Amino acid sequence: MKILVTGAKGFVGKNLCAQLKNIRDGKARCYGDLVIDEVREYDVDSTAEELDRWCGDCDFVFNLAGVNRPQNPEEFMQGNFGFASTLLHTLRKHGNCCPVMLSSSAQASLTGRFGNSEYGRSKKAGEDLFLAYGAETGARMLIYRFPNLYGKWCRPNYNSAVATFCNNIANDLPITVNDPSVELELLYIDDLVDEMILALKGREHRCEFEGLEVIPQADGSYCYCPVTHKATLGEIVDLLHRFAAMPQTLMIPEIPADSLAKRLYSTFLSYLPKEKAIFDLKMNCDDRGSFTELVHTLKCGQVSVNVSKPGITKGQHWHHTKWEQFIVVSGHGLIQLRKEGTDEVLNYEVSGDRIQSVIMLPGYTHNIINLSDTEDLVTVMYCNEIFDPTKPDTYFDPVE
Repeated sequence: MKILVTGAKGFVGKNLCAQLKNIRDGKARCYGDLVIDEVREYDVDSTAEELDRWCGDCDFVFNLAGVNRPQNPEEFMQGNFGFASTLLHTLRKHGNCCPVMLSSSAQASLTGRFGNSEYGRSKKAGEDLFLAYGAETGARMLIYRFPNLYGKWCRPNYNSAVATFCNNIANDLPITVNDPSVELELLYIDDLVDEMILALKGREHRCEFEGLEVIPQADGSYCYCPVTHKATLGEIVDLLHRFAAMPQTLMIPEIPADSLAKRLYSTFLSYLPKEKAIFDLKMNCDDRGSFTELVHTLKCGQVSVNVSKPGITKGQHWHHTKWEQFIVVSGHGLIQLRKEGTDEVLNYEVSGDRIQSVIMLPGYTHNIINLSDTEDLVTVMYCNEIFDPTKPDTYFDPVE
């Protein structure tokens, strides 16, 4: 299959082309038996001859080319409707009735705050042109009205408030939020790319629109991505500030698999300057080695790393409710547990050569001993709660 992507260097185009190339090169195997032979990338620096040649035998077109912020409002119509006309004329000239996807916008609804949008009118004109072309040629038209898009590689201070907020907060620049109660419908770039690949496979989600409302309909004139999230500007900014504070708090906010928070966190990280991609952790050092907290979570405790010098024993305490997992990743050690009030000792010899997890059972005093005379013992430790110095739930008692 030969794929033509117009606007290939834009935000959506760059992400789409990257995944199409992954499929082409056999690196993305989650799309079944989809085979892509060529990804043809058209943008402002491409030639009319290239467009003509590529339209001649392409099997699918993603038309992402358009104008978002021109110097003059009339450029909206020229850049959006005008190029769409050129593209369809070129396909018609070659008798190529392949499917064509059009990136439109929620502003094309021309309702509510978009009622007087020059950008929206240019997008609506493009939609009508595509619908007429489909009716004339029988080609499958896939018209998507995008809500607010966000994700990696989105250009800040251009057409995405989320990109601007992510960039500015990541780089310690000021942001302006006039009304934090304004709600946005947000579409994450990876969800959009997955939907576009479904469209490539003939499995797009179809709909009609009533204003901005999506009405799913199997034979609808339009298409939509079913995975979006709604959040207020205030909620978005609050999340971003928490993300930015993580190197100081070590706190990872809740990021469930299908959540806005997970998508927004990945987006935020993509804007970090290089000096913020590395940060120091507080190492608590003494003559026995060191103990360093790595990350905290809101509801599931913390992860730390412990380094024990040769011959050193650490621990020798027990907990009522707190429990831990010790995972030796380097060195040779012995972990011992003894149930309080008994004499039986449980011995677990562990090594970085065989990664195992040993659970520190509640009510069992425990220790960890470095059995080496020369090497440090390195242990990753999970604890089900963040350490609270006012209520440590830790009681000294030697195992033996």
